[in-house]
Amino acid sequence: MAAQLPSDFVWGYATASYQIEGSASTGGRGPSIWDTFCKIPGKIRDGSSGDVSTDSYRLWKEDVALLKSYGVNAYRFSLSWSRIIPLGGRDDPVNEEGIAFYKGLIQELLDNGITPYVTLYHWDLPQGLHDRYGGWLNKTEIVQDYVNYAKVCFTAFGDLVQNWITHNEPWCISCLGYQKGVFAPGHKSNTEPWIVAHNLILAHAYAVKLYRDSFKASQGGQIGITLDCHWLMPYDDSPENTEAVQRGLAFKLGRFAGPIYEGAYPSRVKEKIGDRLPEFTADEIAVVKGSSDFFGLNTYTSQIVQDGGDDETSGYVKIGHTRADGTQLGTQAHVAWLQSYPPGFRKLLNYLWETYKKPIYITENGFAAKNENILPLEVVLHDKDRVEYFEGYANAMLEAVHEDGVSVKGYFGWSLLDNFEWADGYETRFGVTYVDYATQKRYPKDSARALQKWFTEHIAA
Repeated sequence: MAAQLPSDFVWGYATASYQIEGSASTGGRGPSIWDTFCKIPGKIRDGSSGDVSTDSYRLWKEDVALLKSYGVNAYRFSLSWSRIIPLGGRDDPVNEEGIAFYKGLIQELLDNGITPYVTLYHWDLPQGLHDRYGGWLNKTEIVQDYVNYAKVCFTAFGDLVQNWITHNEPWCISCLGYQKGVFAPGHKSNTEPWIVAHNLILAHAYAVKLYRDSFKASQGGQIGITLDCHWLMPYDDSPENTEAVQRGLAFKLGRFAGPIYEGAYPSRVKEKIGDRLPEFTADEIAVVKGSSDFFGLNTYTSQIVQDGGDDETSGYVKIGHTRADGTQLGTQAHVAWLQSYPPGFRKLLNYLWETYKKPIYITENGFAAKNENILPLEVVLHDKDRVEYFEGYANAMLEAVHEDGVSVKGYFGWSLLDNFEWADGYETRFGVTYVDYATQKRYPKDSARALQKWFTEHIAA
């Protein structure tokens, strides 16, 4: 018999509230920093926003029916903080209509045999908190307000939800939102990203502490964080490029994984950032260290790195997909940063397991096939490049589990639906389901059936 994943392996698809829900000002929802950011001319490639997106606030039963038809056993989605607490703060009113919406979604999933994996924060900070005190820049206020928001969610949904993720991709929040200015709230600074990253870690850790102290015993769930990382390979075997790989991993991943899993920022980050890097107090690091029950991983590609460059977000390394001999790593996606390279995925899983020794959930992995925004529907639905990507990455994961002994507990493809792809607007499509945005009609692509077939064949009965 071919190698198989354990019978309790979870698999499904992932989405995020701002990218799919729409209904931006209905149901009692307050504005988020992404609502505001999308109104700034030139920030979103096609001038769009998430005001309607895939209309999943209204069409959520259709989404669940799609999931059921695809044979999944789990679904990862995020809650909109400003739909639950419209102004965001610990003294602000809770929106019962928002609570009821998510309760209905969660119950529908469970009724269909689909386990919910709930992300508390996927980038859509309530605008009220940003206006009131600077949002993630204000440690004292934001940690308290985030922990209160988490408490509201644990209380409202914890009898139905046993799998919690605090933050999605704090690197993107801090670097793209506060350093490069290409994501909300659009700040450009060389000090703010380090403050924001530090405060994200603290908010995560204190929310986990609350869950473990007050909810875990009765609810029996697990809680952790999702970090994003691509596998890095040196351009050649020179000492400077070999070191560039280690520095790149420290800046992309270690700046979050180091404190959370090991109790300290990486030395390579400290050396480069100096006094711009905030310090944890002894009491804080005692809460931060060990504050994730698993390793949530979002990963899409591998990169070839060289020493040099002035990009602090990546650790002063040059990043690309071109080898020294001029060849490319793999199939090019619609977006410049993504090429398919399954061997790198296997190596990354091994690296994470050996380094952090926590069971891994792949919380996002996917491929944006070229020109799906302009090709005819009958062409888009036969998404050969995405099918090859998913099959290659799934097989690489199986090899990491079966041959290398890596503990991988789950896999979530990105994404269930084509949706609002942040600064790209609707020009980039990652879905296994094509969405006609004019009619909101959903059309399954070949990739949805291919992944269903793969997991049916590779999860033990």
